[in-house]
Formats: sequence, C-alpha cells, structure tokens
Amino acid sequence: MATELVRQRDCRLLGDKNLPRPASEAFMEPSLLLRTSTWLLVATALGGLAMAYVRFARNANPPSWLAMAHGFLAAAAVTLLAYASLTVGIPALANWGLVLLLVAAVGGVFMNLRHHLGGILLPAWLVVVHAVLAVAGFLMLLVVAFRW
Repeated sequence: MATELVRQRDCRLLGDKNLPRPASEAFMEPSLLLRTSTWLLVATALGGLAMAYVRFARNANPPSWLAMAHGFLAAAAVTLLAYASLTVGIPALANWGLVLLLVAAVGGVFMNLRHHLGGILLPAWLVVVHAVLAVAGFLMLLVVAFRW
C-alpha cells in the first residue's frame, strides 16, 4: 500500500494528473487561485468605475462605504494572489501584475487616508495613475489566469 502511494506521488510529480489523490495530501490548483483573484478584481473594478464616475462627473469624493468595499475586495484579491505566488508559484507575468496591483493599492490607501478621510477632493491625476496601474496589473493577471 505504501509503495503504491509513493508510485502515484512520483507519477504525479512527473506530470500524470489522472491519478487519484490520497485524502491526506493537500493540493491547491494555481489556475483556480488566479481565476478567483481575477473575478474578485472584476468586482473591484466595477466599484472603481462607480467611484471614478462620482469623482469626475459630480466633482465630489465617492461615498465611504463604496471606497471601503472597493478596498476590501482589492485586498482580498491581492492577498489571494500573493498567497498563490508564495506557495504554489505562478507565472512571471502574474507576479508582475501582483507588483503593479500592490503599487496601485499603496496609492489607494494614500488617497483614502490623506484625501478622502480628510474631506479633500481626490486629485484627478492620482485617481488616473491609480486606475492605470490597477488596470495594467489586472490585464497581466487576466492573460495568465485564462490562458494558463
């Protein structure tokens, strides 16, 4: 029995994915983690578009609840992506996407703490830079998540 489990493990390591896995063996699918992060970022982007509309069309800061939901969804996606990167490994393009998303997150935190909570109108250039970085990181992740 033990030699059969060792043989199955060795076959899986060599690329045979059709063998059954023992219940005790933990397994994470990198593509599932990437796709989950991608869908979380889609929801994040919808909130970002709504906030951009409020900022540019109404010349006001978006409501706090929307900014918080946007940030929490982004944090969930980036945390899941970082976890995948550090544990199961993901392609280099996804790692670069993660870096861009982290830089965008720093900009988002800065906008929230410095401007939004202070009641100061968000600077248009900072909103645009934040969005460009986030969209670039998202597109990198999207390419990897649905082609890998």
